[in-house]
Amino acid sequence: MKAEKLTEKQVAEELAKLPGWTIKSGNLHRGFEFADFNEAFGFMTRAALIAESMGHHPDWSNAWNKVVVNLSTHSIGGLSNLDFKLAAKMQELL
Repeated sequence: MKAEKLTEKQVAEELAKLPGWTIKSGNLHRGFEFADFNEAFGFMTRAALIAESMGHHPDWSNAWNKVVVNLSTHSIGGLSNLDFKLAAKMQELL
């Protein structure tokens, strides 16, 4: 799937579909909290497999039971359809 840069209006429309996600420093951003490290790492593992299949990889971090995700499409210098698609897939994993 090709990355298509979204307009501000499109970003707002897509963001409304993703509870818990915000725009922070130009990235699609969300923090997740799990019961423990195993749940957090399991989420990251499942999300990584999806990201790899899409060829679109998150900037993220993990500290014990927390996962922080920042999505943007570096090749286009902004937010794309791929960022919102990956975020939606992450939502489904919850």
